[in-house]
Amino acid sequence: MAAGLIISLCAAIIAIVAHEISHGWAARLLGDDTAYRMNRLSLNPLHHVDPFGTILLPAILSLSHLPVFGWAKPVPVDFSRLRNSTWAVVIVAAAGIVTNLILAFISASLIVFYAPLMPDALKAFFSAFTIVNLVLALFNLIPVPPLDGSKIFFGWIQKPWAQKYVLFERQMIIPLLFVLIILPWLSRQFGFGSDILTAYFNYGLELLFRFIRFIYAL
Repeated sequence: MAAGLIISLCAAIIAIVAHEISHGWAARLLGDDTAYRMNRLSLNPLHHVDPFGTILLPAILSLSHLPVFGWAKPVPVDFSRLRNSTWAVVIVAAAGIVTNLILAFISASLIVFYAPLMPDALKAFFSAFTIVNLVLALFNLIPVPPLDGSKIFFGWIQKPWAQKYVLFERQMIIPLLFVLIILPWLSRQFGFGSDILTAYFNYGLELLFRFIRFIYAL
């Protein structure tokens, strides 16, 4: 169990850090170098680790046999400095999700084609890395603040209600954690076996492997 927890944590930290760095690089390419100036585009995990979101929460989820996700310290982005700020918000928000999907695709491809050649520890890492990246991407697609999905689906709308919704971040963290962690746990305790969130992640994983087989069959 200890080895599995360490592997899951390593996979989660790499996926989460890659997600945050992608936001910063996208912002820099679109005109805002705030993250670069604050040394937040570094590959050093210590510059990005949030003790709860990057370490404690993924560990709790892994031990509870729930989908592993988390967050790093948010990369600072000054949206007012972005070129074409309306769509730049969407691009910066989507950058982390796209990065996680690409990493999931690469690691899943390695499993599909090279699993028999891998040591067990490496196979376990790539399996965890695939799932963590996919869960992180799907998790962030949910259009609820402070997740990226809220900016992707509403950040481009030039209406006061949309801007207020996107910025409604701190108030939503506790309810969001309740929905994502407590409700799945309660579902299992009362014998439902699965829940809508787990079904969502499982379906996403199934689609990913179908897509990989389709691409390599071309």
